[in-house]
Amino acid sequence: MSQIAPPTSTASPINIFQQPRDWLYALWKFSRPHTIIGTSLSVFGLYLIALSTAEGSLALDSLGQLLGTWLACLCGNIYIVGLNQLEDVEIDQINKPHLPIAAGEFSRRQAQLIVGITGILALLLAGWLGPWLFLMVSTSLTIGTAYSLPPVRLKRFPFWAALCIFSVRGAIVNLGLFVHFSLVLTNKEMLMPTPSVWALTLFVLVFTFAIAIFKDIPDWEGDKQYNIVTFTLKLGKLKVFNLARWVITVCYLGMMLVGWLWLPSVNTIFLVITHLVALIFLWRRSQKVDLQHKSEITKFYQVIWKLFFIEYLIFPAACLLA
Repeated sequence: MSQIAPPTSTASPINIFQQPRDWLYALWKFSRPHTIIGTSLSVFGLYLIALSTAEGSLALDSLGQLLGTWLACLCGNIYIVGLNQLEDVEIDQINKPHLPIAAGEFSRRQAQLIVGITGILALLLAGWLGPWLFLMVSTSLTIGTAYSLPPVRLKRFPFWAALCIFSVRGAIVNLGLFVHFSLVLTNKEMLMPTPSVWALTLFVLVFTFAIAIFKDIPDWEGDKQYNIVTFTLKLGKLKVFNLARWVITVCYLGMMLVGWLWLPSVNTIFLVITHLVALIFLWRRSQKVDLQHKSEITKFYQVIWKLFFIEYLIFPAACLLA
């Protein structure tokens, strides 16, 4: 490990009672907003897909379940990203100095309380709302813990780190939410995942792999200093950038092909056109990225997340328009 000392913050932790607005803004940063948006859209998107599948169900009867599921997933999300920040303070002081612990806005004790409370709330809410939701949330939290926490700390290994991220976001969340909502919408008559759910799950699974490998490109400096081996350090920024771009391209082309040939329960024209537009936008935007500038890489990483968000809007819309 490099002996270069990381920068330290001289800021005092924010007091929630004296500075409630600043504390809430720090909490928002601590929750990693792009992951919160992704989690929220996956919950509402899978609800709409289950609703389109469970014909004759009354949506109003399940709105309480929808809200509770969303809160459970948000708490689980904050637990996972918060635990990662607790274990990566020195690395974040190099890669992400704006995050609350690295910036000194939260003390370690404050962050531990937030992580502990949200983890417990996620499990309690999920257990109260249904066994499939509890299984999904508990499995996600277990994997998230193994990803960040020593001695396992799977994020040290590129393959296992990527597997943790895309298995949770891709398979576990999508399939778990669909089964949970199908039980809610059909009065405890479980629906097996439909071809459309499998198609979305496979799309998100592969797309999230691209996110998992791309996220380390802007963080290569801190990862190198603290011996966090990533695909970026092993292969180089350009190769990982191109790999992520082609993986996402395969996702879009595959969804268009599958939608045209295999998914009678979606509006094919809408699905193909929207994915083609997204693919063209991806390539046009990616050609403007200068890999020598961290800010440009970070901005494009956020573009990839926005494309991920959009999928949870256009795919349920394609199901509802069928």
